[in-house]
Amino acid sequence: MRPVSAHDLLIRSRHVVTPRGVEDAVVCVGEGRISAVLLPREARGMTGILDVGDSYVLPGLVDTHVHVNEPGRTEWEGFETATRAAAAGGVTTIVDMPLNSIPATTTAAALAEKRAAAAGKCAIDVFFWGGVVPGNAGELESLAAAGVLGFKCFLAPSGVDEFPHVGERDLSEAMPIVARLGLPLLVHAELPEPIDAVLAATAGRDPRRYATWLAARPAEAELEAIRLMIRLCVEHGCRVHIVHLSTADALPDLRAARRRGLPITVETCPHYLCFAAEEIPDGATAFKCAPPIRERENRDRLWAALAASEIDLVASDHSPAPPGIKCLDSGDFMKAWGGIPSLELGLAAIWTEASRRGFTPADVVRWMCAGPAQMAGLDGSRGSNVWESRQQRRGA
Repeated sequence: MRPVSAHDLLIRSRHVVTPRGVEDAVVCVGEGRISAVLLPREARGMTGILDVGDSYVLPGLVDTHVHVNEPGRTEWEGFETATRAAAAGGVTTIVDMPLNSIPATTTAAALAEKRAAAAGKCAIDVFFWGGVVPGNAGELESLAAAGVLGFKCFLAPSGVDEFPHVGERDLSEAMPIVARLGLPLLVHAELPEPIDAVLAATAGRDPRRYATWLAARPAEAELEAIRLMIRLCVEHGCRVHIVHLSTADALPDLRAARRRGLPITVETCPHYLCFAAEEIPDGATAFKCAPPIRERENRDRLWAALAASEIDLVASDHSPAPPGIKCLDSGDFMKAWGGIPSLELGLAAIWTEASRRGFTPADVVRWMCAGPAQMAGLDGSRGSNVWESRQQRRGA
């Protein structure tokens, strides 16, 4: 640990958020890292302290669900703009998803291309997920050796040709490898069959109505996908992480699986926690995402699950796209790209809504910093580890 005296920056606040709560403290920074968190009396005599008063000081957030589309679709979002947006929103670490870039990050060679594209452009720390697609099981070990933190797959069409979805046979080939590597498998948990079953029923409905899009992505698609992943988790012993949970109807199955000791974690997103289907105007395709934003009552149940620690973390699912393919002019939900860009807004949105519901800043940090860091295996240097220096100094 770097000596506290050899600091580059000292920040005093009466509201420093730590794993033990919100405290009056001095944060010591040296060589770009937090070297200690001290009580004011422990910092007595130190000079050059920046006192920010009642402003909150938080550890940098970790966003484990970000689509940076460079190379290949840099006009959608590149590393320079994505990481600057993250920094503006208090996010100091992102983990980039393997799709929407060309090539997709499904081989070690593609990962090398992505790293080369990112070189010299990143304002914050960037890590990478690899992808699981049909036929690439033989690439997973080399991707892990090259440094990916885990793998992402889709159980329904992803929306881009470079990243096809997998079925049970593909998963049964890949999951034993992922389990042996000790890494998580992140899953877009919607099955295509329930979606296909309702498409005929929605074909004649007004595509500008949000209700049409909501009906086209039924909760049953998530439920059946999550049940499949629970079964395969039992069979293969692979860590499973359910991304962007939108339906609270899946919580009983997930609760039962975790009671059995299965290695399953769950995230939800700011848009599912801050918006509700009843509030989305017709034609407002900026709100389109998959799975969709569901009803107000469902949103309240997601918040209850966060309170009960049944949802482990909140991540943005930042998925930007050019205005043209969001169909902002036509308002056609069925044709619009499904993705919500929110990297710089997630903290403000969750902070506001959490405060309204009686949660604390420490809760927000647990959901958006410590939880993501732990899921991604980054908790040795991020998340709640900010507290370790102080504990060591005080003999805790």
